[in-house]
Amino acid sequence: MSDHHLRTRMPGAPAPAAAPAPRGPGPRTAAALRAAAPALAVYAAVRALGLLALWATAHASGKDPVVRLSGRWDSVWYQRIAENGYGHTVTLPDGALHSDLAFFPLLPALERGISEVTPLTLGGAGLLVAWTAGLLAAWGIYAVGAQLHGRRTGVVLAALWGVYPTAFVQSMAYTETLFTALAAWALYAVLRGRWLPAGALCVLAGLTRPSAAALIAALAITAAATLVREFRAGGRTGPLLRRNARMLAGVALAPLGWLAYVVFVAVREGSPFAYFEVQAQWGNNIDGGRALAAFIAGLPLPAALGLCAALGLLGWLVVLCVRQRQPLPVLVYTVAIVVISLIGAGYFGSRPRLMMPAFPLLLPPAVALARLRGGWGARGGVRAERATATVAGADREVPPPPGAAERSPVLTTPAQPPALTGSAQAAALTAPAVIVLAVLACASAVFGAWTLLGAGPP
Repeated sequence: MSDHHLRTRMPGAPAPAAAPAPRGPGPRTAAALRAAAPALAVYAAVRALGLLALWATAHASGKDPVVRLSGRWDSVWYQRIAENGYGHTVTLPDGALHSDLAFFPLLPALERGISEVTPLTLGGAGLLVAWTAGLLAAWGIYAVGAQLHGRRTGVVLAALWGVYPTAFVQSMAYTETLFTALAAWALYAVLRGRWLPAGALCVLAGLTRPSAAALIAALAITAAATLVREFRAGGRTGPLLRRNARMLAGVALAPLGWLAYVVFVAVREGSPFAYFEVQAQWGNNIDGGRALAAFIAGLPLPAALGLCAALGLLGWLVVLCVRQRQPLPVLVYTVAIVVISLIGAGYFGSRPRLMMPAFPLLLPPAVALARLRGGWGARGGVRAERATATVAGADREVPPPPGAAERSPVLTTPAQPPALTGSAQAAALTAPAVIVLAVLACASAVFGAWTLLGAGPP
């Protein structure tokens, strides 16, 4: 592998030489879409399987599958906001108040806009947004995976996200796919050193879900670490700030969406902490994990042991992400999403869904699956592409380029644009990977149909 494939791109540094790419945004987008086509096809196939399973089981039990996707739980709240604006409050039997101000405005705004210009109902518009955003999220997830570990890993990563245990939510009129799409492309922009687009995507993410705080933290911590590294290397304050002006502008832009909504709720309710009070009324306040511990303690012993094993697996995945030396923005985002999902006092059954945007958790298994031998390609099996970048600047199996030790560990990515180039064989999955993904897709489809036909919210 050439040194060209191992160089890093730091904020403020000129882009290294790369292979000629199509000029203009149109041709580049078309080339990127062609490269991502295998990932999008696999993702669409596994989600279509989930919808097919839901349709078959719903009709067998005399239930409406569309209502299961767009007419229950949070979907109803978003559609009510889209139709009437904010102001609806439900009083529970115990006297607790649930206000629609707990829901962020971007999805209902899109639902309202689409329903105004198309024949779709608000529920249909919500499904259109969710399904379109799911494809955009799979594309962004593929782009991040391909950027870090090659195109085959990108395809597997998108597929694994599509068969996540609560992936059925990706087919619902919820915000998970919209937020994940914005987060994935924001992280990809940071990995490519494009801080202003990353900040703009963070603004939209901040209007979608409160977990945008994890994305904002990822950008801020990465920028701070970069500035500290360059300052310790002897950089003068003035030139350092000018050299990183775009990075600082992107970081300053990132929290504006989230802050705008928090301020909107504060002004509407006449209290500076109104947003947090609304979330507390829904039971979504931060309690440091006490509610989680109490939930586990109240379970029968076999169920408690099973849940502890699941949490142990989650912790192991986080450790693998650290050992994999993922770039700092990716790692911070992932850990922050996991922590936010676990330390809240909300309904426990929703926590796996809340962690679904943490797609980099699936990078270690995606790399392992992509490296399985066997399948269609070279005689005797096809090896997956080796990881071409890590936080330290080089894969464990590839010696680092000269000077890598002096480079920053903050943001290390390959210089080549793997999301735009590469042969079809580079993205082809091996037979063992296909078998594993097929089994996971079937299990995810069955679990999704069973859950959606149940009584509880996901």
